[in-house]
Amino acid sequence: MAYYIRVLGKKLDNIPLDKLRQVSQPAVLHSEEAGDAWEQLTLSHKSGREIAIIEKTLVEEGQLGGDELAELMDEVSDYKPESAASWLRQYLPGVRVIYAFQLLGGTDAEDGWTPLHRLYNSVWKHAGGILQSDGEGFSNEEGCTILWQFSEDAAGKWNMGLLKDGLWVNFEIDLGNKKHRKAFLSGQVPDGARML
Repeated sequence: MAYYIRVLGKKLDNIPLDKLRQVSQPAVLHSEEAGDAWEQLTLSHKSGREIAIIEKTLVEEGQLGGDELAELMDEVSDYKPESAASWLRQYLPGVRVIYAFQLLGGTDAEDGWTPLHRLYNSVWKHAGGILQSDGEGFSNEEGCTILWQFSEDAAGKWNMGLLKDGLWVNFEIDLGNKKHRKAFLSGQVPDGARML
């Protein structure tokens, strides 16, 4: 099954392809289209092994982007904390473009994560908005995860955010710590969490 990370952007203007190629080095960024109005890119190692395919889809009703956003909105209601689900239901209708990064075998080889993260962050900086990762969740505009979609065996340090009195409180937790998980899911900052 394909694994995706997404930038759910607010700005529609084209991202200069030369800029994206520069931040992706030493990996190679290929486009079938000429100019900056690209719809699909392939990020590869110099060896040719593919790291990711990046697709830019405008959010328009009745089109692929509109359908994809509708699917994401539908799944939000099934997750916690409720404050994040509610915030996302209000936020997501304002998303105008989706940049979907399909991760491929080259991501875990030859330090493929480094150029992938640089490219992802550059797209996010340009498009604005929030992030979404399959099996992890949605972020706020600061990039901290706000909706829990992790598996039961998730572990490690992770940056999270909770909405408190209309403002995001961002902090780091241990995903494997059951007390941290329980507090977050109930909309509370866990005891011992490191504030960001």
